[in-house]
Amino acid sequence: MKALVYHGPGEKAWEEVPDPVIRDTTDAIVRIESTTICGTDLHILKGDTPEVEAGRILGHEAVGTVEAVGAGVTSIRPGDRVLVSCISACARCEYCREGHQGQCTGGGGWIFGYMIDGTQAEYVRVPFADTSTYRVPEGVADEEILMLADILPTGYEVGVLNGRVAPGQTVAVVGAGPVGLAAITGARLYTPSHVIAIDLADTRLTAAAEFGADLTVNNGREDAKAFVQSVTGGRGADVAIEAVGVPETFELCTSLVRPGGKVANIGVHGKPTTLHLESLWIRDITVTTGLVDATSTATLLRLVESHQINAARFVTHKFALSDILTAYDVFGRAADTGAIKVMMTR
Repeated sequence: MKALVYHGPGEKAWEEVPDPVIRDTTDAIVRIESTTICGTDLHILKGDTPEVEAGRILGHEAVGTVEAVGAGVTSIRPGDRVLVSCISACARCEYCREGHQGQCTGGGGWIFGYMIDGTQAEYVRVPFADTSTYRVPEGVADEEILMLADILPTGYEVGVLNGRVAPGQTVAVVGAGPVGLAAITGARLYTPSHVIAIDLADTRLTAAAEFGADLTVNNGREDAKAFVQSVTGGRGADVAIEAVGVPETFELCTSLVRPGGKVANIGVHGKPTTLHLESLWIRDITVTTGLVDATSTATLLRLVESHQINAARFVTHKFALSDILTAYDVFGRAADTGAIKVMMTR
């Protein structure tokens, strides 16, 4: 089969690799029908995650058809159309039992395209298939389901739930890329009084408004802190969600929140960030971080199926799977191309 293989920082290739095979009784082999690129893949290519070995197939999001299952798999069978979650869950370890599948110590967690070969390929081996896949409802398109593999659960769990967004609050989302837009989508479910999107790219701020942001500010031209203060009567945001992953945006978030407010960090950071405890402690600021656990996937799947969330609008560009290198170029230049999520299909 062919797959997108990482060959070290800045190096990748669409090339021939061996087909995956079942190794454990809980495995499934899934024929990839649709996959996408995540900002985390770009971080890997930049060298921000040096633990990823050269030769690794990238990708951790997919919709596909089950080709084969191990003897221990009971909930899916060949021919089923499934969502492959970015998080694999052994369902037995302490963390999985507590609902923290992202921290699974039984061989799961975030492993696709990181610790094991991923989904940007024609086929993928899925460990713990019973607890790491979801059957796709009839009549729901791939582009809707694909967004449930990572960005929607990530924005919702790590941004909205960790930030404890509540009705009537002011929520500032710093970074209007895919996961920032997912956070905006999730925040709207809690009827905040204001959702403020902050970004450097006007194209992304336009998208943020379309996804439900009430107000937008380009912090390359305007003072984002002053803007939030003016909207909130000098109080500050109740919740600031960091959705970029650079020191400047994290520090901006800590300056935007009111005393007693919360900073929910989603962004993947590749460099050290200063935590100004000398000024945060006295303001009672709570800072949360996290890797998605995908515990919300089933709930979000129902919201997508019932058309309460329009997940398909995240997809702005579509390519054949064999054109994945072009897709990477378009996604990597999102500020110029207007790409939110790119989708590759067989």
